[in-house]
Formats: sequence, C-alpha cells, structure tokens
Amino acid sequence: MAIFHMSFSNISAGKGRSAIASAAYRSGEKLFDDKEGRHYFYARSIMPESFILTPKNSPEWASDREQLWNEVEKKDRKSNSRYAKEFNVALPVELSESEQKELLTKYVQENFVDEGMVADVAIHRDHPDNPHAHVMLTNRPFNSDGTWGIKSKKQYILDDNGNKTYIGTSKYPK
Repeated sequence: MAIFHMSFSNISAGKGRSAIASAAYRSGEKLFDDKEGRHYFYARSIMPESFILTPKNSPEWASDREQLWNEVEKKDRKSNSRYAKEFNVALPVELSESEQKELLTKYVQENFVDEGMVADVAIHRDHPDNPHAHVMLTNRPFNSDGTWGIKSKKQYILDDNGNKTYIGTSKYPK
C-alpha cells in the first residue's frame, strides 16, 4: 500500500542556496553557475529521470536547465531572493514507472505549468521501495511576450465584510 508524502520548501539566496546547485543535485547533470563561475555536479549511482515542463508562452531557452536557473538567478539578485519553490513527493510503488511518470506529469502540468510556472522535474528511483520526485518551480510566470512576469502576491481569504479571516486565536490571516 502506498504511503503518502509531500513537502514544500523554498530555494532562496537568504538561506545560502543556489538554484543551479539545487537543479544539478536533483537532476544528476553537470551545470555551470554563471554567477559563481563554477560547475556543480553530484555523482549518482542511478541517474534520475529528469525533464522540464514549460508553459505555452515561455521562451525556448526555458527548456534548458542550465540557462533557466542562471536566468532566474540573474533576475532575482537580492541577497534574500527566493529563486524557486520545490516540492518532494512520494510516488506509488504499486504503479509502473511509466504510470508514475504519467501521474506526476499530469499533476504538475495542471497545477503549476498551466498557471505559468516552469517545472524542473527529477524522478529518483535509487531505492525500489522509495520512488519519489523533486519538482523545482519558478516563482515568476512568463508574460505573453516571453519575458519574466512579476512574482505573485499573497491573497488573503476575506469574510463577507471584506476583512481578513483568521483561524481560532491565530494572529496570522488565512
């Protein structure tokens, strides 16, 4: 029986992380970081199955992992910039490898790529009992002309009077 796991995190400069290094680790590819002038490569005994899903209005270069994440780091240059969101999800062992990939691709396409994000997907099958995927998502969508759009802002859930709603005694709005 499948055991569900899904976790989200940010890849940000403020935490000393690099989008290039993160993509190299997840994909198993050797990637060059333009900003640091160095290559990142993490050897793996079993290579992940990796691919990139892009929205319709993205430029051609967005399908190139190295160029994509270098462009993200060029666009967001602040010391506390968030380069990407990442989620890690367990894949059901009951499904074949092709069914796992199809399920994951459909989920990522419908929930993220169709909303304008680029998804860098790496499926790890290092251990037969733990197939899982790492998905790095751009924080910025692409405009209709293929240029970077703005990062999305928080949207609060409002009550009937237009006021922010809260859960119980929490000081943070929904």
